[in-house]
Amino acid sequence: MKMKKSLVALCLSAGLLASVPAVTFADVNFVPQNTSAAPGIPAAALQQLTWTPVDQSKVQSTQLSAGGQQLNVPGITGPVAAFSVPANIGELTLTLTSEVNKQTSVFAPNVLILDQNMTPSAFFPSEYFSYQEPGVMSADRLEGKMRLTPALGQQKIYVLVFTTEKDLQQTTKLIDPAKAYAKGTGNSVPDIPDPLARHVTDGLLKLKVSTNNASSVLVGPLFGSSGTGPVTVGNTAAPVYAAPAAAAPVAAASQAPAKPSEPVLNDTESYFNNAIKQAVKKGDVDKALKLLDEAERLGSTTARSTFISSVKGKG
Repeated sequence: MKMKKSLVALCLSAGLLASVPAVTFADVNFVPQNTSAAPGIPAAALQQLTWTPVDQSKVQSTQLSAGGQQLNVPGITGPVAAFSVPANIGELTLTLTSEVNKQTSVFAPNVLILDQNMTPSAFFPSEYFSYQEPGVMSADRLEGKMRLTPALGQQKIYVLVFTTEKDLQQTTKLIDPAKAYAKGTGNSVPDIPDPLARHVTDGLLKLKVSTNNASSVLVGPLFGSSGTGPVTVGNTAAPVYAAPAAAAPVAAASQAPAKPSEPVLNDTESYFNNAIKQAVKKGDVDKALKLLDEAERLGSTTARSTFISSVKGKG
């Protein structure tokens, strides 16, 4: 399915712009950074959760049940899933899957993305996760891909998955197995009704983290926080159903670079400024940030103002 890209205004502290792809699986018109529709969750409640770490390129499976973690706040019903994701490995693609079970029911996920200081940065409602037909190696499921760009300097971001009372009043239309078989074999599809999956508070969730080069939703303050350090959140649980984490640590993203003693040459300054403008014009904010970081490492004094004026010019 083809992707469309568009610039949307950030509701983050930097107040700048990030390029965001259109929804991959569902035709939903919303701005991920607009977190006003998400439930308001007190910081103290978030800190009491156990956040399960998810490693890059591994699938983290979590079985939600009545005895799982819960948040007693308006707008959230039943157990929740809480994940922590590395934020220092580049742009991320989070693929969240909620499988339909044998009782023909499914957990309708909503996802709230928080930066390392536990500030809500993006919200993906249940409409974002659309029905996907079963395949050779996959079951009926609700699924969605979230493309994110953690701001420089962050070590991790947080992913909270929950459902709502409104979701529980709805159903998902599946494809009848006979129809799926007929489509897969190229035979005539029978005219029979499709089953409906009830939305429930339990189910099997799978989260996969991978890196990407596509346009993404910016998570966290663009130039770091205003003096607020990272928040230590709850406990860190061992992954469920996931292979052991790799032992080699990932280097942290660079902070503001120290400037060399010699000023950057005019030609070099112009090169980086033009490259930053072109990257922003194309909606590639991550590339522009990398160019800004490299330019300032070389001693540029105008790259930052060029970046800021460029993104504001796109508004």
